[in-house]
Amino acid sequence: MEIRKSSIDHGRPFDWGRVSEEYARYRDIYPPVFYKRIAGRGLCVSGQKVLDVGTGTGVLPRNMYGYGAEWTGTDISEDQIRQAEKLSRAAGQRIRYKVAAAEELDFPEGSFNVITACQCFWYFDHKRTAPLFSRLLKEDGRLLFLYMAWLPYEDPVAGASEKLVLRYHPGWTGAGETVHPIAGTAELLEYFEPVFQEEYEVEVPFTRETWHGRMRACRGVGASLSPEDLERWDREHRAMLEGIAPEAFTVRHYAAMAEWKPYRRG
Repeated sequence: MEIRKSSIDHGRPFDWGRVSEEYARYRDIYPPVFYKRIAGRGLCVSGQKVLDVGTGTGVLPRNMYGYGAEWTGTDISEDQIRQAEKLSRAAGQRIRYKVAAAEELDFPEGSFNVITACQCFWYFDHKRTAPLFSRLLKEDGRLLFLYMAWLPYEDPVAGASEKLVLRYHPGWTGAGETVHPIAGTAELLEYFEPVFQEEYEVEVPFTRETWHGRMRACRGVGASLSPEDLERWDREHRAMLEGIAPEAFTVRHYAAMAEWKPYRRG
């Protein structure tokens, strides 16, 4: 499904369904500490019902399944959900998936202990999702926004790859990341108050092939470039990596989380 938002990539459309197979293969890259810190907050663990909005290929519920929570994942892309279901079945995991936009979730009030949104919360219409998430959470529920990004000014491989993406997609707004907290929108703050936030740096291991796949599966490349530009980018990026990166290496990233709780109802 094609998505267009004026604040993202200057309104250029993108479609995650175009890269669902690459996403499933190359975007499951969060290190163990990413999940341990979530569980360390007492979130997404045994006894809780968790809704993962914008689940993509189910990366978060699949990797946290062993912590014992009961997971539901939703995504606007049917192709992404298809990959999530395939991967979960292969792992013997019982995770419920549903194709749905974040703004159109129709679960009963108070259905979930935790709602998570990993790598996707900036796509939401917060004027619609903030009251909806508040309604779907239990009284003592939590909303958790999660994020991880490479650091192009600190890591030479990430920086070179990013420059190549910008040559083909100059309006891509995913470039130039630095470490910063996840900020709440004005709409979100009408319904939620902050509980906890943190940012930390991590080294994520890659090979030339897996880093190439991870870059191809990003919004500025596979989800938006024309087939002709994608083919040219593919050749140039592979050649670039052969010249600057060993077969195996790490890329400097930072991860962030922001935990919110709804204001008491009534």
